[in-house]
Amino acid sequence: MTVPWKAWPDLLIICVSLCATGVVSQTFVLEPASETVLQGSNVTFSATVMGEWQIMTWSIGENQVLTITDKGDVTPYKNYSAGFCSAGDSSCVAFTIHNVSRTENGSVTCTVQGPFGSKTADLYVQEAGTISITGGNMTVQAGQQVEFQCVTFGWYPTPAVSWTRDGEAVNSSLYNTTSTTEGGYSNSTSVLTFQAVRNTTVECLATVSELPQPQSSSVFLVVVPIPPDWTVLIAVVVSIGGFALLVLLIIGIIYCYRHRKEKQSSYQDEMSRRVRTQSEISRAGQREGQVNTGYVPEGQTSVAPSEITDSGFSQANGSSVLEMPDVLNGRQAVYYDDTVDPGFKKHRHVTIV
Repeated sequence: MTVPWKAWPDLLIICVSLCATGVVSQTFVLEPASETVLQGSNVTFSATVMGEWQIMTWSIGENQVLTITDKGDVTPYKNYSAGFCSAGDSSCVAFTIHNVSRTENGSVTCTVQGPFGSKTADLYVQEAGTISITGGNMTVQAGQQVEFQCVTFGWYPTPAVSWTRDGEAVNSSLYNTTSTTEGGYSNSTSVLTFQAVRNTTVECLATVSELPQPQSSSVFLVVVPIPPDWTVLIAVVVSIGGFALLVLLIIGIIYCYRHRKEKQSSYQDEMSRRVRTQSEISRAGQREGQVNTGYVPEGQTSVAPSEITDSGFSQANGSSVLEMPDVLNGRQAVYYDDTVDPGFKKHRHVTIV
């Protein structure tokens, strides 16, 4: 493309301006261009100027906080300070913010009067809040699903939350973390879920990039064995007990039945014996008072009285007479034998009762 000759003066002015700007930018450097620190720490920025200068100012955000001259005279303000990087060398000035706070988060500007202009760097201030596992230590049965909740409060920016079990990192798939922002601070809630197997130390950690060590909170999980299922054992015991009671009941019924039968049989035997006894007594009564077949009618010679022997029988003199006691009625019966000795007359035989 061909540039018309009338445009050459304008191009010359632009080139001179760009070159002059490049020279200025090359003679004034602010480092670092960006810095991230933890609240409460110190942070330092340095400005290197190639050339003569007289006054340098430093600002945080929109507020000028410090002035320094090329002679090293400083007008300090609050927790800010400045000085030459090397004694007697004004080409490098170090600016320090002591005990930095979240209110100083933002831009840091250095301005050198004269043709040098201003340079700006970014300051990021992080803040560590609190962390805790809610609920404290836990005791559960083996195999039970457990849940732990970790809460972080007052962090900036949002912290990275992680978990460990017995010092070993937990897979991120086992926990879920949500965060909210309130008043410029981040609050997070992380929930860890897993199955209890053994006693375990559970730890929740939260950190931001500038925190030397993560902040943590830990609890102890106690896992107890599953108690035996007494339902089955109780059912077995009840079944066996019921069966034993049934057997005892059957045995009792059989025993009672047999005992009753034996009593009935004994009663029947007793009644039969009594009936037989009564029958015998009745028959004996019928025999009492009957005339002996050996009775001798009157008119015949009687037999002389007999003498009773020790055996209970007696025999009349000169005749065959037998006497027998009546055991049934307590009386003595005398029986005469119809047979008489030759030479005697046949006598009448009677029975004396």
